[in-house]
Amino acid sequence: MDRSPEQLPGALTSASDPEAAKRNPDLRIGLRHCLILLLPLAALSTIAGYQFAGFESAWSNWLKSGPVHANAATPAPALVSAPGPRATKNENGIEAIGQLLPQQQAERLLELAIQSPDPSVDLIQKNLESWRGHLDDTNHLFHLVLAALEADDARVRTAALEVDLAANNLSKSTQSVARLLHQIHNNSGGRFLALWRLGALGNRGVEPNTVLSTLVRYAHDASQQTRFWAVEGLAMMGTEESIDPLLSILVEDPAPEIRERAACNLARSGMLTTELRLSAVPHLLNLLDDDSLDDATLDLVYSALQVITGASLGKDAKAWREWWAHPDRPEKSHRVPKHLLTA
Repeated sequence: MDRSPEQLPGALTSASDPEAAKRNPDLRIGLRHCLILLLPLAALSTIAGYQFAGFESAWSNWLKSGPVHANAATPAPALVSAPGPRATKNENGIEAIGQLLPQQQAERLLELAIQSPDPSVDLIQKNLESWRGHLDDTNHLFHLVLAALEADDARVRTAALEVDLAANNLSKSTQSVARLLHQIHNNSGGRFLALWRLGALGNRGVEPNTVLSTLVRYAHDASQQTRFWAVEGLAMMGTEESIDPLLSILVEDPAPEIRERAACNLARSGMLTTELRLSAVPHLLNLLDDDSLDDATLDLVYSALQVITGASLGKDAKAWREWWAHPDRPEKSHRVPKHLLTA
């Protein structure tokens, strides 16, 4: 199985892997949208650069420990159908999926969920536990997970996260957190995806305080690669508590690539809900008055505001503040909940 870390959320599909791009148009389009709006072109080559020697070693280590192979002696579980009219409407398709092996079931249902969530998302959730121990974290499944994580529908993103955890035999338990923490603390080469999946467990409510403190700790690591993946882990966590660390990283991290990732994760990537992204707007508006920020970081702030709100007000700080204070004017493209008008 051949895979490169640049294919994780927030990184461009490799130009050397055109087949992956063809298989995952949603991933390619979603990431391109985020990068065009948020990241200077110079950042693209830097992010792609993470595939070189250090990351290739980390990736190799993960590939050796990550996949969970199905036990040939254990019968494959039957697909649990979703109850109600929706299952009847798709009866033929669901029956056909039910004849597949668990690996194929998971892959096919993720494909369908990306296209149309109902009833595929419900079926994924109902079958997750029966799939555990029967899924391999293959290149194809991983690509589907990444494509689903770019979906606008939060249910699809959650289903993708759950499938990835199941494929890596990570139950929603303290034992799984301990396993990832051991890998993060003791294996510098294998900690990158462990940070990413630790954030996913935090999103599922597993030891969120421990997850948050670990990700914040490694977001200040001396290694830029480690900080990169800690930021991605914060995005995967996607809780209210992960917003302040991302805002701080946007302002304080010494590497422009990491600041760019913080901005993109606040605005588009990861598991944050629309409402949580909007809650970051007052803080972003306050940054417009921060004289210590360089022009590149200010550009990221303006771009994040545009992506989060849908408004196109350029680099006019006054216009942004007036828009936020009066979101119901006809020219405004996005209605902001009143309880978030606290800039």
